[in-house]
Amino acid sequence: MNNEAEKARILDISQQIYDIGKSLNLLTRVGWSADVKAEFFAKKACVLPVVEYSTFDASAVIEPLQNIKKKLGESDVDKWFARNIKSIENSAKLLGNIGKPDFFRYSCALFGKPKDTLKDEKSTPLDLAESYLKALLPIAGFNIGEPPEACFLAKTVAERMQRAVQDFGHLAPEIQIVDHLSANALAGSERIRIRRTACFTDNDIEQLVNHEVYVHVATLLNGQSQGNSRLLQLVHPGSTKTQEGLAVFAEFISGSMDLDRMRRLANRVIAIQMAIDGADFLDVYQYFLEHTDNPEQSFENTRRVFRGGVISGGAPFTKDIVYLEGLLRVHNFMRAAVAAGRPDCIHLLFVGRLDIEDMPVISYLQSIGLCQSPKFLPPWAKDLRFLLCYLSYSSFLNSIDMSVVSKHYRELLENVIQSH
Repeated sequence: MNNEAEKARILDISQQIYDIGKSLNLLTRVGWSADVKAEFFAKKACVLPVVEYSTFDASAVIEPLQNIKKKLGESDVDKWFARNIKSIENSAKLLGNIGKPDFFRYSCALFGKPKDTLKDEKSTPLDLAESYLKALLPIAGFNIGEPPEACFLAKTVAERMQRAVQDFGHLAPEIQIVDHLSANALAGSERIRIRRTACFTDNDIEQLVNHEVYVHVATLLNGQSQGNSRLLQLVHPGSTKTQEGLAVFAEFISGSMDLDRMRRLANRVIAIQMAIDGADFLDVYQYFLEHTDNPEQSFENTRRVFRGGVISGGAPFTKDIVYLEGLLRVHNFMRAAVAAGRPDCIHLLFVGRLDIEDMPVISYLQSIGLCQSPKFLPPWAKDLRFLLCYLSYSSFLNSIDMSVVSKHYRELLENVIQSH
């Protein structure tokens, strides 16, 4: 097959898969109405919430995808198509079992479980969460000099978002303040919605800008670039670990990450494992309440665990394990890229919605003109001077045995008088 014929075939199959997958809207379909929260607190947070979902016919998605699979060959691009199809099929099956025990089965197929082994073949997402929370214990209660607690309202956040999206020109999403939203803010390529009653800290605002605008919106708009394979703009679970890992890394590298945010990410992994082990909505709500002393935030964190799943326990939504694992994957990939003399691959992460494991295929698509260089990049990726310095230093530290050094400084610190 000549090059032009192959390009036409790739574009055609990409379009077919995109047309089927774009209608899923997974997170919207597992969302809860505002009435659920209102009723939960009206009943003094003592009664399991009742949630109703719309039914979903998975066969309407799976059957046309099966027809596409029959036409695929054994090339790397065809295997990439097959992975995308598998992700969309499992998403359809997940929605077909919404509110039922089998929902958990397909959630695990899409996002994994807290006890799944990671790339190092030793640790798990649950290990990461528990280790991080343990690492925070020595500084619990320490005055870190944060400013007095402040509540920035939706109007302030919208103004900051508006400034951030100016770089997108005529493609900039509309900033909306809405009365009802499952999260404090949600971003898409066409609009960013902010809940009117939400309260934000200074760090919350910058986290949202770096996470939602500079990563999620930017990669979606880059994927929509003319001439690209349509799969680069398809939002589906197959790219979630890389997308969320990149977004959390953006919070870190921009200096907007804080201890509270990292605790929340770690506690969500613990909570998902609790639900797998049989904890119900009330049990998990109490767990979050003990760690945040914030009823509304505790409800929202618990909702994330149980949305689409079984409220009485045993079958949660496992998506929220991907944040810590994704962060580790993205960080390690970038370090490996620098060590291998391939920092050019860092910008490839932003060409659209993709998984790190797809990078060889993505580079091939770029070589034949079906993947354009990213037009929109976050500030820390436009100018690579600090990022490459940080990544090379991180690799350098990782090569040193710190056990003896750490022991020396622990002993030294024992003789340092603590300031008050």
